Amino acid sequence: MKNNPTCIRVFADEKQINICKEKLQSGSSAIRQLSNILALTGNETRLGILFLLAEEGELCPCDLADILGMSIPAVSQHLRKMRDGNIVHTRREAQTIYYSIKEDQMELLRPLFNHITNQKFKITTL
Repeated sequence: MKNNPTCIRVFADEKQINICKEKLQSGSSAIRQLSNILALTGNETRLGILFLLAEEGELCPCDLADILGMSIPAVSQHLRKMRDGNIVHTRREAQTIYYSIKEDQMELLRPLFNHITNQKFKITTL
């Protein structure tokens, strides 16, 4: 039997529909924030950069470029996107700019990084 994409319900559960609408409305700010983070971390390089920032606390574009084997302008472009997306912030020391993850964003990202660390641990202990 083929899947029929049409809905054949007889009565809508108006109460459930309204409750779900309220949930979406009340969570809209958090949903927007998480959506923004997921969009930016959906790129493997940016997720790697964020993982390194979480592990090290802060790094400069030069360090990241050396670690990732990328040019400084390429790394800076990724960092700029994350800064514009309100995920990282900067600290200047003389001519060097250091990047770190904003603490409120770390709360959302920590489970992702724990997953990466746990997977790495599982592989090394096999």
